[in-house]
Amino acid sequence: MTSALFDPLFGADRVAARLDDASWVAALVAVEVALSRAAAEHGVVPVADADRIEAAAASLRIDPATLGRAAVEGGNPVIPLVRMLRSAAGEAGRSVHPGATSQDVMDTAAVLLVGWAGEVVLDDLRGAADAAADLARRHRDTPMIARTLGQQALPTTFGLVAAGWCAGLDRARARLGELFGALPVQFGGAAGTLAALHPHGPAVAASLARALRLADAAPWHTERTRIGELAGALAVAAGACAKPATDVVLLSGTELGEVSEAAPGDSSSMPHKRNPIAAITARAAARRAPGLAAVLLAAADHEHQRAAGAWHAEWQTLAELLRATGGAAARLRASLEGLGVHPDRMAANLALTAEADGPPGHVGELVDRLLEQRR
Repeated sequence: MTSALFDPLFGADRVAARLDDASWVAALVAVEVALSRAAAEHGVVPVADADRIEAAAASLRIDPATLGRAAVEGGNPVIPLVRMLRSAAGEAGRSVHPGATSQDVMDTAAVLLVGWAGEVVLDDLRGAADAAADLARRHRDTPMIARTLGQQALPTTFGLVAAGWCAGLDRARARLGELFGALPVQFGGAAGTLAALHPHGPAVAASLARALRLADAAPWHTERTRIGELAGALAVAAGACAKPATDVVLLSGTELGEVSEAAPGDSSSMPHKRNPIAAITARAAARRAPGLAAVLLAAADHEHQRAAGAWHAEWQTLAELLRATGGAAARLRASLEGLGVHPDRMAANLALTAEADGPPGHVGELVDRLLEQRR
């Protein structure tokens, strides 16, 4: 759920604004209006009715709390929403929701929300990756000690460390971008056969997809691999954010002091502390993602042609996962864009290991190679 208290703290405020109750209502209404238009395009309903429905929807003021209470009886908000639209459209109300089932509208609205929120997630992942790439270029040859199993190991450069951060963020962003760019419409009718619109069902589905700028797809009411793929990709992206955030927290420690955030957090009881709060809250947001992804994967067993409970479990969980991953990306971006690097501390720590003579000469080439692979 959105929170005015915690969303800014955990970086979710920008993405949450596209996933709140008002956004859900807007998405549901957009699907119903587009569906009437698509049906009119193929002569299933009168064009005049579609015009009237669009006008009624534009002037309709729906209170999410009222809609939520009305949704209890039928188990989803589409049923009372359709009643409201039909009442507002008058005689044209007969053309609201043609050939559709509630899941068609809920799934397609959820897909729209994923796309809306996804724009923010991708932007912050790109910003974080760009910041990491800039650190890698500027510190391509800045020596530091590599650490394995918590101990000093061999010399490396901070540029190679940051280039590794960038590579992970870019890979995660690219995969999410592929999925966000192929989000599918859902339109199958009561049992996924489009029986109510025969013989126009597939054509109406294609028009609906085009109107909403979604990919055309055969009904996927109980074939939920798309949701699973989204869950996995979002959780992986959260992990890609958690890795550099963890490194920043460790490298900022008093004993190391190799990096510091531009706007570190104060302590309420210890004035000397400068906490890397952006990285800390990025880690906190990212840690929620695997559990949320697990809920979506566990709900993949939709029975027969319409699920009883598994489908319902997805709605809030998917939105929460978007907020967790989006928050991690936003807070990591803030951390890396203002990250201070302290080569003197890196040199001092490197000198603690007597046999550490400096990184191999080809380390800079590895940095270049990683940055050349950016997409």
